[in-house]
Amino acid sequence: MNEIIKSRRSIRRYDPAKPVSKEQLDKLLEAAMFAPSACNSRPWEFIAVTKREILDKITQIHPYAQMLATATAAIIVVAIPQEGRPEGYFPQDCGAATQNILLQAAELGLGTCWCGVYPREERIVSIRSLFDIPAHKIPFNIIAIGVADETPAARGFFEAEKVSYIE
Repeated sequence: MNEIIKSRRSIRRYDPAKPVSKEQLDKLLEAAMFAPSACNSRPWEFIAVTKREILDKITQIHPYAQMLATATAAIIVVAIPQEGRPEGYFPQDCGAATQNILLQAAELGLGTCWCGVYPREERIVSIRSLFDIPAHKIPFNIIAIGVADETPAARGFFEAEKVSYIE
């Protein structure tokens, strides 16, 4: 298995003296846009944030994004639900884009933490308001990004009893 997959962790403490560069953010966003999506619909947009004042505002409105107090960047994944074909697949599509960001960040030596917004209506409303996101788009999540200032233990593992083989 790929070592990046095995070593990736959710980081909640970052080194605030080591900023994430625009070049690094561009690599993360490029990785996101290479994610698969239903019918190649690409139902996403992204907001990259490095402004300390905005990162701090997010910590005030999202109860589980407190790690942004030390993170030096964040990416907000914004879903654009589709009408008609392929309606209803934006959560899977945006989830795939998010996972690509997390893995690319790990490869770049950056830490990340995925903070859910969708489907919690109060979080959607707060983040939509902060970033002036139109009503037809949905703030899907916030990804905290920075240089890790902690090394959490691995939490994932293979569980053979959760697998059924049909041969």
